[in-house]
Amino acid sequence: MSEITLHQDDLATARLRLRRLRPADAALISLYASDARVAKMTTGVPHPYPPGLADAFIERVRRREGRELVWAIDSGADEENGLIGTSAIKVLGDGTAELGYWIAPAFWGAGYASEAVHAIVDFADAAGIPVLVAQVFQDNERAARALTRAGFAWLGAGEAHSVARAAMVPTFRYRREAGSFVGGGR
Repeated sequence: MSEITLHQDDLATARLRLRRLRPADAALISLYASDARVAKMTTGVPHPYPPGLADAFIERVRRREGRELVWAIDSGADEENGLIGTSAIKVLGDGTAELGYWIAPAFWGAGYASEAVHAIVDFADAAGIPVLVAQVFQDNERAARALTRAGFAWLGAGEAHSVARAAMVPTFRYRREAGSFVGGGR
């Protein structure tokens, strides 16, 4: 399988900008990631969220090139900081890429997750990523709906470790082939 190298572009939807993270995002990332409702729906966000972790996270992803891209999900104008969550894709060893994201609770139920996932699916198709995979905790129905609306097919159950829950958590696993039909929700 050929090596996939990703080049980050800003992505735009009707209501969102998916853009590179910047140091000014640290305060909002820290605020939102400190919410147990966010942390407990992710594998890697700790709860409580330690001071300085958002700054270190932003610095790490700004240095990393080619194999992992992280976007700020931003609902503001260019000059504003309207960060409401983050999204990422990471190239795995088999040439597939894994999608992950979180949205701050104040913005749940507004369709932002589906909109962001659709933008990343379009990006992945254009970048030549043959397969996107994702997993969500079984108690996160909204995240599962965002994936299925973007053409992800359910693969089965699994489990993943949640740092915030300090436990293995049951998951649902999903897969989307490049160019798959995406119906509804757009």
